Amino acid sequence: MVKKYAGRYSRFLRPISVFIDIVAVNSFIFLFFFYNDVLLGKLTYIIFSFLWIISSLLTRFYEVYRFTKVLRIFTIIFYQLVLFTVLVFAYLGATESNVPNSFIILLYISYCFIPIVGFKLLLYYGLQRYRLGFGGNFRKTIIIGNNEAVTELKGFFGSQKELGYENRKTFHFESPESFDIESCFTFILNNNIDEVYCSVNELKKDQIKLLVLFCENNFKILKFISERGGILSKKLQSETYGFSTVQSLRPMPLSNDYNTFIKRFFDIVFSFLVIVFILSWVTPLLGLLIKIESKGPVFFKQTRNGLKFKEFRCLKFRSMFENKTADTQQATKNDVRVTRIGRVMRKTSIDELPQFFNVLLGDMSVVGPRPHMINENEKYAKSIKKFMVRHFVKPGITGMAQVKGFRGEIETETDIINRVKYDIYYLENWSILLDLNIIFLTSVNFLTGQKKAY
Repeated sequence: MVKKYAGRYSRFLRPISVFIDIVAVNSFIFLFFFYNDVLLGKLTYIIFSFLWIISSLLTRFYEVYRFTKVLRIFTIIFYQLVLFTVLVFAYLGATESNVPNSFIILLYISYCFIPIVGFKLLLYYGLQRYRLGFGGNFRKTIIIGNNEAVTELKGFFGSQKELGYENRKTFHFESPESFDIESCFTFILNNNIDEVYCSVNELKKDQIKLLVLFCENNFKILKFISERGGILSKKLQSETYGFSTVQSLRPMPLSNDYNTFIKRFFDIVFSFLVIVFILSWVTPLLGLLIKIESKGPVFFKQTRNGLKFKEFRCLKFRSMFENKTADTQQATKNDVRVTRIGRVMRKTSIDELPQFFNVLLGDMSVVGPRPHMINENEKYAKSIKKFMVRHFVKPGITGMAQVKGFRGEIETETDIINRVKYDIYYLENWSILLDLNIIFLTSVNFLTGQKKAY
């Protein structure tokens, strides 16, 4: 199993960048804007921070990668400058009785952007110097293929070492039949390779399927190399490495540290509010009812697989009599193991509420693919295609598959196939608005109940 963040720079760098930028945006407010109303002054700090985050999401201000060109960085800086300026003028024009002079507003924005741009460039070039000087922050790669595009990409990795790619091996072959794919897989695992680049036109369809399946099951990033100036499919996400066009197997918004930060921030705030305002009084009440009806602990802890298949202890209110099959057998309709209070909790999903502690600790997210029991994961990983893809993100208390009706007992193979289908759609199309929509639909299901909630 691979390390959780193998080959990547610290996942805290981008959140720190966001924090520093927001500090810069707020630090100059008191120099240029004067408020007699203290409350209005405090509100401006909050609004300006919100405007910065919204504009940065729209301009993709923090989507700067090791292969991003400097021209692209200055382009998104310009877009961010224009959009943030427009939003600030719009806010001040709509809320202020005495609108500050336009020159003052532009001067404020200039003062904000000087440290923001400076830090952004410092971080970009600082990481390059760190890679060259200390040999850190590298991603280990292999390249599969034997054409001009492969040669160009290999040369790009070798000549642009400051970008942090370390190509461990290039697998050349005369024909698809001569390519030993099993030895390639062994090399990837033994050398803990992070990213696999493949000239897809040189392999057979069954070889490509094996490569895709291997990378997904072992959490390796797979990218396809196309000929110069060409693309393999408009549906795939394209990136430019020097003169090489590289396409990712699937878009994954949560592989972006900024999106991960936004989702994690939401998870912390939401779970904290639930724990303080709901679990604080629900826990003693349910704990008493659980204890009155049956012997055993109030909480049930079960080992499940989370992000990158890492095991964690999932919390629930105990809804069954103590039994030896709780960790291996799913609850079924009219299950004799379920207590009376347990049936009510499971019907409304109240038994899942303690998982907000899992969210706060970072093992789970509010929204994501539901984690399965260990024995189920082992079974479905072997029989269901793309099953392991759902472990590229943190598991959730609720998820798209659940609100679409695929929760509870898996009665047929169609149930698990559809669950995986919706989970993959979620991780490929994630947005904070999608999370909010799923939470809303979950709340509706809580009030109405679901057929397979038993």
